[in-house]
Amino acid sequence: MKVMKKAKVEKVIEALAKEHDVYVPIQRGAQTGFFSYRTYNEDYDDIMLDTLNVYQPPKSIVFPQTEKMYGFKSEGQKINIDQVFEESEPKIIFGLRSCDLKAIDYLDELFFTKSYEDEFYRARRKSTVMIVNACYNPGTSCFCDSMGVSPNEPENADVLIHDIGEGDFAWEAKSDKGEAVTELIKDLLEEQEATLPTLKNFKRKVDYEGVAEKLKDMFDHPMWEDMSYPCHNCGICTYMCPTCYCFDIQVKTAGEEGYRFRCWDSCMYREYSQMAGGHNPRELDKERFRNRFLHKLQFFQERYGEPLCTGCGRCIVVCPAGVSIIKVIEKVKEADV
Repeated sequence: MKVMKKAKVEKVIEALAKEHDVYVPIQRGAQTGFFSYRTYNEDYDDIMLDTLNVYQPPKSIVFPQTEKMYGFKSEGQKINIDQVFEESEPKIIFGLRSCDLKAIDYLDELFFTKSYEDEFYRARRKSTVMIVNACYNPGTSCFCDSMGVSPNEPENADVLIHDIGEGDFAWEAKSDKGEAVTELIKDLLEEQEATLPTLKNFKRKVDYEGVAEKLKDMFDHPMWEDMSYPCHNCGICTYMCPTCYCFDIQVKTAGEEGYRFRCWDSCMYREYSQMAGGHNPRELDKERFRNRFLHKLQFFQERYGEPLCTGCGRCIVVCPAGVSIIKVIEKVKEADV
């Protein structure tokens, strides 16, 4: 089996960075997330391959928080598009976990299927390689297994690495993309026998089975009033979530020139559902809270066959009000309808 030794991890990343923009899990001050290795400063940053997960998921690498779509110029009554901003630079996401890989799979479903393909997402996504760090010791807020995600044997990884102790990683190429990047660093990998760890038990579990079907009859259930009461509608859950994809499209102009851009939005904000005439179908906090969880647990399941939650636990960790999607699922299971 190929093994990446701890002492050579940074050399491996540096070698890959010669031909790719490599994003790695980094602690940068009070922030943790996936940052480009081009911005890495060893005096201030710490690479976190040995940490279970980081707060900010790698979603923004394939679906940026703000991205230009196209530029235009007006000439009288005509508007001419003079530039399309399709970003296709080769990228590697190095060390993401199975829950985040599955989240990107869901974004693929959204942007590539149902008779529509988003060209901006496509250009970025198809040039991105996924090097996944297998999980064997679930954290206190992890419940990916309950949501149908395998922490140590994920689907669609290009390369799968396994922490085999002492900071060394077993290295498995899983796709043609994975074979190609493996070839780039073959001189930095060693052949040796390695025993993969055993997956430990999850501390958190939830029974999602039947929830989507039951929610069809719970739109007006009083549980939404009770469960939404603590929620601040701050939206931090949507920004830390690896699967949330609400966005707005706006225009910036200066004289006769301008550009259209896409930026993240949140269904937890009142303005998101505000209509031009002033009507808002989700005026109340309760209605926005309900919509978020119906989308996660019912609507996406009905359209794509899987729930829009990968059990990463970030929303539970960061919520200032203690709102938990696990508690929502449990309430649905217990509710009388």
